[in-house]
Amino acid sequence: MYFFRVRRRRKSSVTRHYLEHKEQARELVLSRLNFFNHYYDYKWNRIAIRNPKSCWGSCTSLKNLNFSYKILFLPPHLQDYIIVHELCHLKELNHGKKFWMLLEEAMPQYKQHVQELRMIEQGGSSIQYLTKVRDYYLSRAIKKKMPKSDVVTNYQPYPVSCACNGVCNCRIDKVPA
Repeated sequence: MYFFRVRRRRKSSVTRHYLEHKEQARELVLSRLNFFNHYYDYKWNRIAIRNPKSCWGSCTSLKNLNFSYKILFLPPHLQDYIIVHELCHLKELNHGKKFWMLLEEAMPQYKQHVQELRMIEQGGSSIQYLTKVRDYYLSRAIKKKMPKSDVVTNYQPYPVSCACNGVCNCRIDKVPA
């Protein structure tokens, strides 16, 4: 007769941090998905907020969207890029030419965002690092206002005057002058 000792795991700080920020990330993702979906008008089934090790987001063939809760700690323009990227996968499930053309319709600067995201990923995915990067981008944005784009799309970068820390509905309804 064998006796197996069941070992209980203590919740790690990463799990605790994930649980504390999961709903805040869901609010951000849902609000930005709804904003960008005014342009695309796609349907999705389920939104999941997860804690993967290396992926920012994914889209399944069943039209389920998955996002990392760490999206909350990225600069706002990169949050938007990831959300629009997954939204475009609802129409094109691959990274072919049609997919990138679809993404470019709403986000003409997507190539720059991809480069920035890759550079950030090289530094790691710790919350402390991502928070420092986000704060750096926000301080730069406050010092230097983003130039107006002559391309007319539904893409609206976050206004820098909002003090809601990346999760609010005020960004959706206000159109910069």
